[in-house]
Amino acid sequence: MSDNKSQTGGQDRERINIHQDYELRDWAKSLNTTPERIKEAVQAVGDRAEKVREYLGQDKPNR
Repeated sequence: MSDNKSQTGGQDRERINIHQDYELRDWAKSLNTTPERIKEAVQAVGDRAEKVREYLGQDKPNR
């Protein structure tokens, strides 16, 4: 099943899918970092945005 870009919100909003280029790019922009750093963070702490923010040293979401 493919990712439906027209349905936003819900649990998908706080998970980072590093296998979707547009999602990786958007998260990198919102967290003011590079896609490579996002991938590194997800590898280290999982795909939860809260944990990735902590790993990157950020407290508040920019979304």
